[in-house]
Amino acid sequence: MSGADGDAVAHAARQPLLRTLAQLDVEDKRVLVRVDFNVPLGEGDGGERVVADDTRIVSALPTIEELRSRGARVILVSHLGRPKGQADPQLSLAPVAQRLRELTGASVTLAPGVAGEPVGELAEKLAPGEILLLENVRFEPGETSNDPDFARALARLADAYVNDAFGAAHRAHASTEGVAHLLPSAAGRLLEREVKTLYGILESPARPLVAVIGGAKVADKIAVIDRFLEVADVVIIGGAMCFPFFAAQGHPVGDSLCAADDVEHARRALAQAAGSGKARLELPVDLVIAERFAADAEHRALDAVEVPAGWMGLDIGPRTAERYAKEISAAGTVFWNGPMGAFELAPFAAGTRAIAEAVARAKGVTVVGGGDSAAALAQFGLQGQVTHLSTGGGATLELVEGSTLPGVQALELGEVA
Repeated sequence: MSGADGDAVAHAARQPLLRTLAQLDVEDKRVLVRVDFNVPLGEGDGGERVVADDTRIVSALPTIEELRSRGARVILVSHLGRPKGQADPQLSLAPVAQRLRELTGASVTLAPGVAGEPVGELAEKLAPGEILLLENVRFEPGETSNDPDFARALARLADAYVNDAFGAAHRAHASTEGVAHLLPSAAGRLLEREVKTLYGILESPARPLVAVIGGAKVADKIAVIDRFLEVADVVIIGGAMCFPFFAAQGHPVGDSLCAADDVEHARRALAQAAGSGKARLELPVDLVIAERFAADAEHRALDAVEVPAGWMGLDIGPRTAERYAKEISAAGTVFWNGPMGAFELAPFAAGTRAIAEAVARAKGVTVVGGGDSAAALAQFGLQGQVTHLSTGGGATLELVEGSTLPGVQALELGEVA
C-alpha cells in the first residue's frame, strides 16, 4: 500500500493519546457516561423481561464504581437494539436498570426519557454515588444523526463526559461523538483498555503474531486480512471464508458459501501474501462437508479441499485443526476473530472448539474479537481463559483494519471542551 491510502492507514495505526479518568475532576460533578448496555434480553420466571447476559454491564462496572468512589453523580446513557428513533417498550432499559441495582447495590433510577426538563430535574437531584440511567438513547432520532441540538441537550444534563462504550465508538452519534466536544471528556477504563490492547498487538506484539480470521464473508474482513498480512507473521483462514480462497486457486467448492466478489477479494489477498505481504497465509488442508446446512444432514470428513457438487463445507477438518493449533501454541501473540465452521451445529463444532481450546491454552498474549468468537468461548466454557476478550465487534475490526473511530478520536488530548 502506498500514497494517500497508505499514509491514512499508517496515521490511523498510531495509538491515540487519550484523556483518562485520572485527568477528569468528578467530585460532586454530574458525569454523563456512555456505556454499552446493548445486552440480550430474556423472560424471567414471572414473564417479565430480564437481562439474559450481563457481560457488557459487568464490563462497565470498573468505570462506574471508580466514579462513584470519587464522589461523582453518575448519569448513564446507552442504546439497546435498533428502535429507529421511536420509543419501543420492548427495548426499554428497565431490565438493565434492575440488573444494575443488583450488581452495584446502588440507588439506580431509570429516567422517563433521554433528555428534557423531567430528566434534567432528576439529574440535578442526584446525590454523590447515585446513578441515573437514561432511557434508550436511540429512542431519540437525533442520536444516530449526531444532531447538534440533541448533543447539546445531553450535555446540559452533566458537568463532564466519559465514553466507556468501545462497542459503539465506531459510530459518530450524538452520545458517542457529538457530546464529547461539549464537555470536559475522558475515556473510561474499558475503552482505554480496549484501545491500548488492540493498538498494542498491531504496533508492538510479542512475536510471532498469529491472526486467526474466520467467519462467512471475505468482503466483511478483507481490510483486516490485508492489515494482518502486513503486520503479522502468520494469517490463518477458516470458516466459510476459506472457500473464496479455494475458488481463486481453482479448487471446486461445491455448494459452499462463495460469493463472486469474495473470490476477487481472496485472489488479491493471495497475491499480496505471495508478494509484498509479510505474513504467511495458511488455508485449510481438509474439511468436514455435508449435503445441507442442518445438524441432521449427512456429513463426512474430506481429506482434501475439493468439495464435490451437491455438498458444502461446514468446518475445517482434523488435520487443519491440528496444524492451526500448533501455530497458535507457538505464538507470542494471537488475535482471533471468527469461527472455523458452523459451530452452533454439533457435527460442525470440532474445528472451532479446537481453535478455542488452543487459544485458551496458549502461553502468549491472546486477544479475541467479540461476536461469534466470544460465543464460541462461552459455549466451550473458556471465556475466562484469554488475555483480552474485546467488547467491540465492528469497532474492533475497524480499529484493526486502520480506520479512525470517531468516539475515540473525540477523546484525544489536544482538544478541551
